[in-house]
Amino acid sequence: MTLKQRLLQQQILIAPGVYDAFSALMAERAGFEALYLSGASIAYTRLGAPDIGLVSFAEVCETMATIRERTALPVIIDADTGYGNALNVQRTVRRFERAGASAIQLEDQTSPKRCGHLDGKQLIGAAEMVGKIRAALDARASDQTLIVARTDAVAVDGFEAALDRGEAYLEAGADVLFIEAVRDAAQMRIVTERFASRVPLLANMVEGGKTPLKNAQELQEIGYRLAIFPGGTVRAVAHALEAYFGELRQSGSNKGNAGRMLDFDALNGVLGTQAILEGSRRYEG
Repeated sequence: MTLKQRLLQQQILIAPGVYDAFSALMAERAGFEALYLSGASIAYTRLGAPDIGLVSFAEVCETMATIRERTALPVIIDADTGYGNALNVQRTVRRFERAGASAIQLEDQTSPKRCGHLDGKQLIGAAEMVGKIRAALDARASDQTLIVARTDAVAVDGFEAALDRGEAYLEAGADVLFIEAVRDAAQMRIVTERFASRVPLLANMVEGGKTPLKNAQELQEIGYRLAIFPGGTVRAVAHALEAYFGELRQSGSNKGNAGRMLDFDALNGVLGTQAILEGSRRYEG
């Protein structure tokens, strides 16, 4: 089933945030149907930096390709602003699609962008963003590759302006609409009442962010079709690493960490090492 087909179902789709092939593999093992390749999480893990537009097009594209080598799950990829104007957007869409993206998310911030839940963002004009959406639609090779249009207008120009931009982006042909950083459940319901009958809506759950946290069932009842948890994986990993390094530094041993880590054989079991090695024997002389 393609992502486009899955989003036609009433059951909400949960896409956890991933940042490399290993996190994607672990999410697949947990039983998720789709993944969200988070630009913020790539910044956190690859650069040790915040989500302020430092991650490059090439770094995201390479990460997408390595994920696709390990999983066939649909991947929604965070393409930030498209890395430039409409022509840059077209190159981004073509390359990300070839790398294996199932959906490509574009936002209406200026470059360099910021995390949608940080203050101090700026927007391009709505007309320019409409042009980017149209350019993305023209560039994709398959209409099964979805274009997700995100607006950050709530934080910059207010809620009504965000709704107006949502209308414009939907008219331009966006396959999924993402109105970022809505402030409360009332705003969430206004968004779904206005758009949910016409286009799948994406809800972004950021721990400590500006949008109230809801579980998947609650989001479905409000009217959302897709829920992403983009940074939760990294926040969980950061917590685990803090505990791991603290214990190792204090004791000089991993005995105290044994109950919260995989041993050598268990990790190789997760990776499928034995099956990979057995497969390679087909090519031995």
